[in-house]
Amino acid sequence: MTNSYQELCGKIGYAFRNPDYLKLALTHSSYSNEHRSHKKENNERLEYLGDAVLELTVSDYLFHIYPDKNEGELTKIRSSLVCERTLSGCARDISLGAALRLSKGEHLTGGRERDSILSDAFEAVIGAIYLDGGFEPAKEFIHHFLLTDVEEKTLFYDAKTILQEMVQAETKEKLSYHLIKEEGPDHCKEFTVETWIGNMPVAVGTGKTKKAAEQMAAYKTILLRKNKKGE
Repeated sequence: MTNSYQELCGKIGYAFRNPDYLKLALTHSSYSNEHRSHKKENNERLEYLGDAVLELTVSDYLFHIYPDKNEGELTKIRSSLVCERTLSGCARDISLGAALRLSKGEHLTGGRERDSILSDAFEAVIGAIYLDGGFEPAKEFIHHFLLTDVEEKTLFYDAKTILQEMVQAETKEKLSYHLIKEEGPDHCKEFTVETWIGNMPVAVGTGKTKKAAEQMAAYKTILLRKNKKGE
């Protein structure tokens, strides 16, 4: 195993009996295409498997910790936890991007930081752990690296909606989002957005898309308002 693989195993606290599973989980389709590998020699099938393990684990967890919530509420929370933005954040927490096998083109255009690639790889790692060690270690991985701060992750997912409701309930001022900066090449742009309530700027958020930047700005605004209220 390469140093990047060993470092990743150290971070996730799991030693693969068959390292080929991890190698496959970290192989993006662009890499296998560039090296003319067999079309199945990438992480897409493992992503499919990991997605199923992830959905069952998250569903079971939420079912037990929220006994008073109905099906619709549980589904909404689960969606916030298994969405691309949340999973890519978890992937960044374990520096998954650094260990990915990408084509030269994908690497040069920022693939190691692309949400879609990171979230898919995170699910593929779950699938790899499941194949290598069974359901329990895969479940432990999900609990340790995803199912922490569930309320915060849910808050971020619904930030724009929650903030709109907060503002409407507390003031007659209008909530708006202002794009204040856009920088970087087309393939790897970063947007900076500021929330305004009435004629006052409140918080700034950044993201790879304007929508993501707005979401981050809304989330930071909510936290500021909660802190002021001592919540």
